[in-house]
Amino acid sequence: MEGFVPWPEEFEKRYIAEGYWSDRLLGGVLRGDPDHVALVAGEERMTYADLDRRADRTAAGFHRLGIGRGDRVVIQMPNTASFVIVFLALVRIGAAPVLALPAHRESEIGYLCELSEAKAYVIPEKGDGGFDYRTLARTVQVEHVIVDGDPQEFTPLSSLDADDEPTLERPAPEDVGVFLLSGGTTGLPKLIPRTHRDYVYNLEASAELCGFNADTVYLVVLPAAHNFALACPGILGVFATGGTVVLSPSGSPDEAFPLIEREKVTVCAAVPPIALLWLDAVSWSDEDISSLRLLQVGGAKFAAERAAQVPEVLNCSVQQVFGMAEGLLNYTRLDDPSDLVEQTQGRPLSPADEIRVVDEDGNDVAPGEVGELLTRGPYTLRGYYRAPEHNARSFTPDGFYRTGDLVRQLPSGHLIVEGREKDQINRGGDKISAEELENHLLAHPSIHDAAVVGMPDPVMGERTCAFLVIRPDTTPPTLREVKDFLRTRGVAAYKFPDRLETVDTFPRTPVGKIAKKALAASLS
Repeated sequence: MEGFVPWPEEFEKRYIAEGYWSDRLLGGVLRGDPDHVALVAGEERMTYADLDRRADRTAAGFHRLGIGRGDRVVIQMPNTASFVIVFLALVRIGAAPVLALPAHRESEIGYLCELSEAKAYVIPEKGDGGFDYRTLARTVQVEHVIVDGDPQEFTPLSSLDADDEPTLERPAPEDVGVFLLSGGTTGLPKLIPRTHRDYVYNLEASAELCGFNADTVYLVVLPAAHNFALACPGILGVFATGGTVVLSPSGSPDEAFPLIEREKVTVCAAVPPIALLWLDAVSWSDEDISSLRLLQVGGAKFAAERAAQVPEVLNCSVQQVFGMAEGLLNYTRLDDPSDLVEQTQGRPLSPADEIRVVDEDGNDVAPGEVGELLTRGPYTLRGYYRAPEHNARSFTPDGFYRTGDLVRQLPSGHLIVEGREKDQINRGGDKISAEELENHLLAHPSIHDAAVVGMPDPVMGERTCAFLVIRPDTTPPTLREVKDFLRTRGVAAYKFPDRLETVDTFPRTPVGKIAKKALAASLS
């Protein structure tokens, strides 16, 4: 695939010889007993046989539309059975899903469709708050728009449930199986190509480490398109080990707790704000959540004192997960002592993960000191898709990915995350590019200059503050006016600033850059 950066041949041979890479494909992850329940979505329950059949029939429907190996399809769907079916159908015919989040709007979706050269765009009829995705679809240029629900002028997803099951071209293990999205540290999200080989290893090794098996009942409260919920071990890791996936619309205790009680959920993955909400909710909730055995927490750093409360309050184990859609995953182990579970963000998943912690000049720091995390390995990308200039900055000449995370590594190999080097805000697990938001703000007629910084928050980890320099003879916009303006530009709501501050000028560094540390320090 043009624009894809492969692993060097010597690494490919090594990962195959050492057993990290196999010929297994993402479309073949359904390995449970045919009569065992694979998926619960609302009142709908599907066995492995049911789900396998639905995925095959939908794959045939996509094939009838002329979609096949090497094509890209943007999926923007909530946590529904249709998301799972569409994903499995596409990877079976060798088409690569591009996994957008439900919160994305015109700014992100138009860009993703153009960058990926998507042949199709799959959406629900409507989303939270009654948002009509069909209106969004009319702004993008793709050959097919497929709608789960009333399609209006588009193609109904139900029409893809084909009676015929033609012989389909199988993808190759080295093909790109799925495109994930970067956190977007420099502008709009970049596309992360994950091959069948590396992503299958990602989900299988994670499932083994986390002890998943046929008795696992996994509750999905994060967006299913998120790497954490999809394959760490996530939905696909459950399917590969024969367990049951239960989809929840959100992580709200009002929705999640009844599902835990009804389905006897054993595992859930959450971001810190959800975990904190659950810790509070048990005091007023009447639901029996005693079946829960493991709460994975990732997406942002989970405070040690909060991690220590999970076993006491929720009566289950906690596992810290620190990773990235680009590849590297770190887990605390199920048998780690409590101090490591509470105070660290885990250690690398794979023996083949290579880790370096370096200073600003790229030199390895002394053991235990803080530096930027660099990594390469059998499931960490070697380059973003169609982004040569960015790749030149994001990867070392010998293939290490510059994560932008500041960490220190303990003698045990466990990492403690100390912050970010890159200009990014982590708002409850949602990554916000300061540069992207600043560019949108600068389009406002009253804003002369903008600088976006993160501010600490006890629940979300970080919230977003936009410092503004206002044009002469104009009125400073209110926070509501800024949010309304960003909404008209098609910006996802989670990227909206939480706070505005107006200043006459920005402090500058000796080389003339905006001194964002000084701005952040001025917040109280």
